[in-house]
Amino acid sequence: MRLTRRELLRSALGAGAVAALPGLFSSCDTSSKATGTAASAAIHGPASQQPYSAGPAITFPRNFYWGTATASYQIEGAWNEDGKGESVWDRFAHTPGKIKNGDTGDVACDSYHRWREDITLMRAMNLNSYRFSISWPRVQPSGSGSANSKGIDYYSRLVDALLEAKIRPFVTLYHWDLPQALEDAGGWPNGDTADRFAEYAELVARSLGDRVSDWMLFNEPAAFVDLGYLEGEHAPGRKSLFDFLRATHVVNLAQGAGFRALRAVRPAARVGTAFSMSPCEPATNSEEDKLAAERAHAMTNVWFLEPALHGRYPEALTFLPETAMKIKSGDMEKLRAPLDFVGINLYYRTIASAPGTMERVAHAQNWLFPVRMDGGQQGPKTDIGWEVWPQSLYDMVMRITRDYDHPVIEITESGCAYNDGPNANGVIHDARRVEYHREYLAALARAIHDGADVRGYHAWSLLDNFEWAEGFSQRFGLAYVDFKTQQRTIKESGRWYARVAAENTLPAVSGAAQLPAAAAFQAA
Repeated sequence: MRLTRRELLRSALGAGAVAALPGLFSSCDTSSKATGTAASAAIHGPASQQPYSAGPAITFPRNFYWGTATASYQIEGAWNEDGKGESVWDRFAHTPGKIKNGDTGDVACDSYHRWREDITLMRAMNLNSYRFSISWPRVQPSGSGSANSKGIDYYSRLVDALLEAKIRPFVTLYHWDLPQALEDAGGWPNGDTADRFAEYAELVARSLGDRVSDWMLFNEPAAFVDLGYLEGEHAPGRKSLFDFLRATHVVNLAQGAGFRALRAVRPAARVGTAFSMSPCEPATNSEEDKLAAERAHAMTNVWFLEPALHGRYPEALTFLPETAMKIKSGDMEKLRAPLDFVGINLYYRTIASAPGTMERVAHAQNWLFPVRMDGGQQGPKTDIGWEVWPQSLYDMVMRITRDYDHPVIEITESGCAYNDGPNANGVIHDARRVEYHREYLAALARAIHDGADVRGYHAWSLLDNFEWAEGFSQRFGLAYVDFKTQQRTIKESGRWYARVAAENTLPAVSGAAQLPAAAAFQAA
């Protein structure tokens, strides 16, 4: 999923780590990171803070995908059953002090045993797409060698049941649970991991590719290399600028190698990656802040997309630390992966500014990469402290549409943490989540109206689940999970989403301000 979930704006490179290596890269100040807890009773803030509000009913394109998204470590549990190997998240969560409240994903939502219940929920929500991930150590315990048949059988049964329910299996090959054996051998900074990933992609494609047509290679590569190898807040918990820089390049090599391996086995497969994205707005109209916003965009949004589509790293940076990244002759061509679609995971916006003179004096690297990134402060906050800003989805989709010549786009994640629980009657009233999705979908509809080729929207998440370093403290699900009994209950937001999916239409909101330029949008 996202950075802690999505704290890429917390650091593009981690000031402390960068300071240890003056001149190589830049730091991002995180002093004003959003930390609010409870959001207001409704998403709607003052009109000036909320550019979009759903007005008249809006119909989405025919055959639009309505889905939800999950990740293997966050929902499956069964961490050591049926031959599954240890993952970096198993090791990390079992280390005292790493996860809030000492929570682990050992059981999580127990979806390894309760996947039929999960499909029942999807059917009740009228979904026609389900984005889930394969646990690499479940199907290849040591990260190399032959497949674990019981692991493959689990995913095979899941795929078959989804197809029977007329739900597209939308598969992510890597959602952060690297086999611990590969981490012990060097992890993502080790160039051999790219080859191991390609072998793994081929193995899964051979096993499931006769029934799965749509694939994602990675989920949020910017997130797992930053938080895992630079910030140390996620598995495997390293804090090294060199490891971070090297890992970004190896993951880009793995993206290219994985793409070629999968397509060699399944030539007709549609292959993409789910990128964490956040539109980077300049804090002021100054030329310095505008340039800082472009540099922030390069690191935050396209560091793993530009290499795939153009075989190069973003040009907005002052320089490329090739030595630290260990870029070899011929590598840039290997980065290429002509993705069939661009997956966008988006929750909020980023405010970028140029560091002041004193910051530049304190950190010489800021002369080379002068940018600081903060979260927006104008909109209401979710319970995890992220700003709600629907305009961000429109802006990001349109930026990618313009810059990459109208690619096919899937919204592979968007959602909000609101920790509403059942009332005395067992009903979960989560009106704020309804309003979040209503307004983000209205913004997405406008982007489609304005020319973006968007094929689907996947709400994060189907279930309340293990939320990485936050443990079970934050609830993103359309269905409530009682983690003691594992009982699932569809929230009011899930019932609302079911109506949207069934009708392929965002319903009208009586008395709401109309969405600019969207009233006439009725997709064919």
